[in-house]
Amino acid sequence: MKKVVLILGLLMTSSVMFTSCRDENRAADDIENAADDVGDEIEDAADDVEDEF
Repeated sequence: MKKVVLILGLLMTSSVMFTSCRDENRAADDIENAADDVGDEIEDAADDVEDEF
């Protein structure tokens, strides 16, 4: 009985660890995508200003 409880506890702990790591990667990807979008918008604005002159 003790082994079953220990195994279930180990499985629960490992699932929590993998879930939290996965969420951090999504956050990092979201930040990177936002930075890329801002960079693209700045380049587009610079092109528009260049076209005006």
